[in-house]
Amino acid sequence: MIFIAVRFTARPDVADAWLEHVADFTNATRSEPGNLFFDWSRGVDDPNQWVLLEGFADDEAGAKHVASDHFKAGLATMGELIASTPEIIHVNSPELQGWGPMGELAR
Repeated sequence: MIFIAVRFTARPDVADAWLEHVADFTNATRSEPGNLFFDWSRGVDDPNQWVLLEGFADDEAGAKHVASDHFKAGLATMGELIASTPEIIHVNSPELQGWGPMGELAR
């Protein structure tokens, strides 16, 4: 599985509408066969910050995502909305298969 976390700082004038601006990109990515999850969260301490957690089944799924037209369009859209360079964590871990149960709070 490929796990990616990206922290975006939106311009203050567009932060409230971030999800609307990235809706096409989000929906298209979630429809990809190799996409496991693609979830946005808003920063608690900074309302201009948005965090994207995304997972792809394998290298092939990740490569198809990056080569897609909606990825390129999404980058162009987000490039107009950001206040600074995004920060990213990218992990390729073949043994991971997606979300698993949290043992400490298992029911």
